[in-house]
Amino acid sequence: MSTSLAVLVSIVAALLLSMAVYALRGHRPDADAQSKDAQFAGGSANFVLHWFLWVVNPAATLSLRLGLTADFYNFAGLAFGIASGLGLAFGQLELAGWAMALSGVCDILDGRIARAMGVASRYGAFIDAVLDRFIEFAFFLGFAFFMRLSPQGAVAATLALGGSVLVSYARAVGESLGVNCTGGLMQRGERLTLLSLACLADHPIAGLFGLTPGTLLLGVAWFIGATGVITAIHRTFFIAGKLRHPAAAGDETAR
Repeated sequence: MSTSLAVLVSIVAALLLSMAVYALRGHRPDADAQSKDAQFAGGSANFVLHWFLWVVNPAATLSLRLGLTADFYNFAGLAFGIASGLGLAFGQLELAGWAMALSGVCDILDGRIARAMGVASRYGAFIDAVLDRFIEFAFFLGFAFFMRLSPQGAVAATLALGGSVLVSYARAVGESLGVNCTGGLMQRGERLTLLSLACLADHPIAGLFGLTPGTLLLGVAWFIGATGVITAIHRTFFIAGKLRHPAAAGDETAR
């Protein structure tokens, strides 16, 4: 077993062990996530979401004690996102995967810290949303460069980035018009999880099955792109329906 595969297997084993501990302790849902109606995989894997928030919650508590602000994590997340794109561009997939995972953790911590400190604001929501797009742009730009010799690389990168932007844009426009739509299969949390895992597992999987490096990541990019477009279409029809028939809206949140 290669060193990278051994490290990945060890970390996955530790995470699964922590998941078992969380389940045995009663798997209490995260109150902050519930207040935002946060979902993972369309609500089918919310257990995973609440478990992961339980895992990172000590980091949020420590950050508050150290006086780290939401802005600190906003820009730390951006730095990790850029590092992920650069690592990917130069073929350092494990580095890219860990950097993207840390960027995702920062994205979670910035909002939790802002709400815990009572400083959540429109400024924070704007910075968070815009920097998230910069992070995904940096990653897929690095991915396009990494796959530059593949005839599929540019198309997969464009589809994945385009699908990601369409999902976020549909939600942003809907919210600006008074319709909250957070549902769908391929939201940002799902994208970051898949991209991180694909980067970390690509070389070990390629070595085991004799594949070309980047094959797993390419497949994941195609999947993210396709499901992202489907999610964007779902949100478009949902929001359009609410706006066309506001009297029948009732609950304005997509499930």
